[in-house]
Amino acid sequence: MSDTDEASPSAAPAVAARLRDSTPFRRAEADVHDRDEVTLSTQIELTEIPAPPFGEEARGLRMAEMMADLGLIDGETDAEGNVLAWYPSPGAGARPMVLSAHLDTVFPEETDVRVRRTGDRLEGPGIGDDGRGLAALLAVVRALKVADIRLRRPLLLAATVGEEGIGNLRGVRHLFSAAGRGRDASAFLSLDGAGLHVIHRAIGSRRFRITVDGSGGHSWADWGVPNPLHALGDAIARCNAIRLPRASTLSVGRLSGGTSVNAIPETAWMEMEVRSETEDVLIELEERVRAALESAIEGQNRRRAKGAVPLSLRVESLGNRPGGSTSTDSPLVRSVVAATEALGHRASLVSSSTDANVPMSQGIPAVTIGAGGRIGAAHTIREWYGNEGGPDGIARALLSLLVLDEVLGT
Repeated sequence: MSDTDEASPSAAPAVAARLRDSTPFRRAEADVHDRDEVTLSTQIELTEIPAPPFGEEARGLRMAEMMADLGLIDGETDAEGNVLAWYPSPGAGARPMVLSAHLDTVFPEETDVRVRRTGDRLEGPGIGDDGRGLAALLAVVRALKVADIRLRRPLLLAATVGEEGIGNLRGVRHLFSAAGRGRDASAFLSLDGAGLHVIHRAIGSRRFRITVDGSGGHSWADWGVPNPLHALGDAIARCNAIRLPRASTLSVGRLSGGTSVNAIPETAWMEMEVRSETEDVLIELEERVRAALESAIEGQNRRRAKGAVPLSLRVESLGNRPGGSTSTDSPLVRSVVAATEALGHRASLVSSSTDANVPMSQGIPAVTIGAGGRIGAAHTIREWYGNEGGPDGIARALLSLLVLDEVLGT
């Protein structure tokens, strides 16, 4: 079968059932369960290495060592900081599959990332997102090697940077750029967080930092000088009044400014985002947000005292995440759904914003899946991971790869 002559995606359920009952998969699945404590220890170790936005290097170095210890070949850290390695395959000429998890967390450098065990839970910032994904990626590779499974296609393992927040997907953008190792990928499968969800629709977003500048002054003596924080408060109220289209959100995440309770600030700023599944809605929301901001500034300036310096507005882009989707009829989605159901679970198809946004936007089949277990309080210092069903998520990822590898052919 040629690289372009794919098997019918409808074959995925039968392929999944056959591979599930095969001796190699049974050996691999047994390894996942037998070494569950090893996977949890790896999850803890990686989580306890700080990986703030643009500060993923130390965790990346340890991830590279762990990849090498598993016998992966041609390891490298690319120009953006992604840690890459290959699972050997005789199908060197075929377009590779990519299995990924992200290195970074949302937490700043000074965050205490030590992990605590409380009953059957692991608690620590980033323990689920994406400490779980990184550990699961390594567990999949280990199980492949233990069972001596040879894939038809090369498998590129990628631990990416910049998935969270202001990272703006910089790692996966580079991975799928003209200079990136993933540019010729046949499919992209990302392990992110816990559970057994299947994200096949990408939520796009626009993120902004809005700064309002003025002259400032004393809260009594200079009353009438326009107040940047008042302007932002008015802007937030105006944005909050925007009637949102279906499947879209608008949120202010950060707000700051001023030096004292009895001073009119010289400057104030806020950070906000809009999200939607469709590009047209994102464009519309951005236009309406900008109009609301300008109206708020104009309103404050109209009320300023005679001779007072007017406020000025600056809007900076903090990120632009593309939307997209992978069809439910694609070999990739069919393979993941079939693998999930073959192992006795229900496949829940959902939308979110993940590393898969970028390949989806480029027409490369991509999904993000949970790596088993349960997660709570994500993106807070109270984040926790519960391992109920944890090995099932890793086995599902493994079987998904095997099914896809066969459905796509060589």
